[in-house]
Amino acid sequence: MRRDPQRSRLFTRRVAVLAGGKALLMAGIGMRLYDVQVRDSDRYALLAEDNRINLRLIVPPRGRILDRFGVPLAANRPDYRLLVTPDQTDDLSATLEALRAMVAISEDDERRVLREAERTHGVVPVTVCEDLAWDEVAEVEVNTPDLPGVLVEAGRRREYPFGVTVAHVTGYVAPVAESELTDDPLVRHPDFRIGKSGIEKQYDQALRGAAGASQVEVNAFGRVIRELDRDEGRAGDDVALALDIGLQAYAVNRFGAETGSAAVIDIATGGVLALATVPSYDPTQFTRGLSQSAWQDLVADKRGPLGNKAIAGQYPPGSTFKMVVALAALDSGVAGPGHGVFCPGQLRLGNATFRCWKKGGHGTLDMTQAIQQSCDVYFYDLARKLGIDRIAAMARRFGLGGPTGLDLPGEKPGLVPTAAWKEAVYGEPFHPGDTVVAGIGQGYMLATPLQLCLMAARIASGRMLVPHLARAGGEPAPDMGLVPEHVALVREGMNQVTNSQRGTAYRARISEPGLEMAGKTGTAQVRRLTQPERDRNLKLEDIPWEHRDHGLFVAYAPVAAPRYACAVVVEHGGSGSKAAAPIARDILYEAQRRNSARDPNAPATALLHSV
Repeated sequence: MRRDPQRSRLFTRRVAVLAGGKALLMAGIGMRLYDVQVRDSDRYALLAEDNRINLRLIVPPRGRILDRFGVPLAANRPDYRLLVTPDQTDDLSATLEALRAMVAISEDDERRVLREAERTHGVVPVTVCEDLAWDEVAEVEVNTPDLPGVLVEAGRRREYPFGVTVAHVTGYVAPVAESELTDDPLVRHPDFRIGKSGIEKQYDQALRGAAGASQVEVNAFGRVIRELDRDEGRAGDDVALALDIGLQAYAVNRFGAETGSAAVIDIATGGVLALATVPSYDPTQFTRGLSQSAWQDLVADKRGPLGNKAIAGQYPPGSTFKMVVALAALDSGVAGPGHGVFCPGQLRLGNATFRCWKKGGHGTLDMTQAIQQSCDVYFYDLARKLGIDRIAAMARRFGLGGPTGLDLPGEKPGLVPTAAWKEAVYGEPFHPGDTVVAGIGQGYMLATPLQLCLMAARIASGRMLVPHLARAGGEPAPDMGLVPEHVALVREGMNQVTNSQRGTAYRARISEPGLEMAGKTGTAQVRRLTQPERDRNLKLEDIPWEHRDHGLFVAYAPVAAPRYACAVVVEHGGSGSKAAAPIARDILYEAQRRNSARDPNAPATALLHSV
């Protein structure tokens, strides 16, 4: 290069260019380092701190559901879960094999754990199994030194101490469905449960509480090093019901093998003391996770255990509706207290014959006697004179034909037909025959057991009571505006149903002085019998179960100073006097014996005597 000046100059220029490039590169790096370490140091320090510290939500304890005396109907119990952190174990499969000798781990569980470990790269704890028994927890804890990466974590599980007895009232909780996700991060937590039905759903927001948070320090792989701070959040509020679990349990058990429902209302406050549905289901099954086969069994059961029959079962009210027709006739002036009708056993209307339940007829009856003996012809006559719209107006005043206002989801409205309703739905007028059968609670008429119980409570009190479970009662219910003498006449008819020897429910009376009940029987036809079937006088056991009539009974007690109203529906049980009245009698007797409507704050003993 010394002999060739041209090559020397070229090399010198290249070195200068490379040196300049390196100088520019170093200057750029230096400027970037200045930006990172000096000008933006606070920002990157914050990012590093955020990577080091994780904020984790803590699911708060869910509030309890209590009966009127403070007995828990839904609560939380400790739930011990077995976790394993794969990257802290020498051999995950061997660890699971060792654990299998202490707790029940299925092959499906083992495959799931191995799959989760691979998906999370082994740094995130994986749940092996839940709901460990205490002896299992103790055995695992004793062997923890020999089981690296294994941890027993204490959580909470929703518990329903009375199970099937009150399932349709409390409802149940379950994991959040995709359609139920909201902006609240708590609902995305894997341990969070949401109310799906009953009180759990109605008061879900109050029962949830407020989420807590845990600040933990993690390494670059996401492994927890230590907990820096912890806020447990706020536990959910307890919800106290008007329900008496002792009376509820008695009502459920009293049905025995029968299918149906019962409702009991405190006439003084409108509080629902019992709301029984038989058969029922175990809400804990839904909390733990219901298998497909168990779900199919519940759905396929023809007795309908999933439905809340007390508020969603809709039945023709049958003869329990006759008091409403009587009051409509009295209120409108169509009939007076002494109005008499001769019953020959049937009523001819055009080409149609409408029969009384008593083949030979009842002879001449006044209104009190017609209620006492449940004469169909008497109420055919009243209905024909009233017309459907006046009957419907009075029915709605007694809580029929619409939701009662109960604070429980899933209530059905029933049906009180009118002339306009039939014209709109069927495109035809309300025929006289439709009105006649509506007068005895048949035809298009439908009511729920709770509505029938409310009807009895309003007859007994003369006030516009609104039933409630958890919602506190406000001002006293307003007067219904009925003539007291008219209501007294109907009450006397109900009194004679149970306490007069000619009454249709005399055999089901409460004979203990001071505890007597007044009531009304009803039979709801499921399928109209053909003439050959009528001629054969089929016995109940000769008719297929699903074709048998429903038995109904409404009542209140004690007669002298009404405090409890009750309605019972026995599905496909036959007549109300034989199937439903004895159950209602026993429930009302138990309510009075227990004094279920007493002040919850008053001293009490043996509250769970009959649970």
